[in-house]
Amino acid sequence: MTAWLDTLLFGIYPYICLAVFFIGSLIRFDRDQYTWKSDSSQLLRTGSLRWGSNLFHVGVLFLFFGHFVGMLTPHFIYEHFIGAGAKQLMAMVSGGIAGVLGIIGLSLLLHRRLTDPRIRATSKTSDIVLLWLLWIQLALGLATIPLSAQHMDGSMMMRLAEWGQRIVTFRTGGVELLAGAGWVFKAHMFLGMTVFLIFPFTRLVHVWSGFGTLAYVLRPYQLVRARRLNLPAGHNQPAAK
Repeated sequence: MTAWLDTLLFGIYPYICLAVFFIGSLIRFDRDQYTWKSDSSQLLRTGSLRWGSNLFHVGVLFLFFGHFVGMLTPHFIYEHFIGAGAKQLMAMVSGGIAGVLGIIGLSLLLHRRLTDPRIRATSKTSDIVLLWLLWIQLALGLATIPLSAQHMDGSMMMRLAEWGQRIVTFRTGGVELLAGAGWVFKAHMFLGMTVFLIFPFTRLVHVWSGFGTLAYVLRPYQLVRARRLNLPAGHNQPAAK
């Protein structure tokens, strides 16, 4: 029963989440572009938004890229520079700091959205569910740190990374690598995949726009020329209003 459930949750479910993530985002952009926004509540009341938003975004962005690079980079690329144990220690320290920043920021945002009458009245159910989902996900991520400290050789981290690499490269055998992984790790992985599943149906779609703005860095400069009126000699130009 456990093997069947692991196959469903960590062998099939990841592909369902990724398919909905990409196809759903494309359909929403094509059909509902006016809903493609962050729905910021800054105009209603700033309050703790600045601290909460900054702490949350700094922490979550660091964790996202850290997981992306850490899990999907093959071990042979960096094994000559850093061992599995040292990599795990670095991930525990940096990820722990980023996780604490993220959950503090998210707690401020969640408290603001639940206790401010004006913001609560304009909030969608999906907004509140999303905040709670992200909060639980960050809490589970922090809960994996004490468990990781029990095996500092990096063996579990390498198995989890290999699972992720096999999933994205459509190779078999990934589920078997999770044998012996604690329920906290599995819950963290399952909830992380669920975030991708609900992504196209929430305000998270604005993340795509954030990545899209990076294209402006490579865009050539625009040449802007002033438009001048060619008036007859002796004719004064009208004064600017």
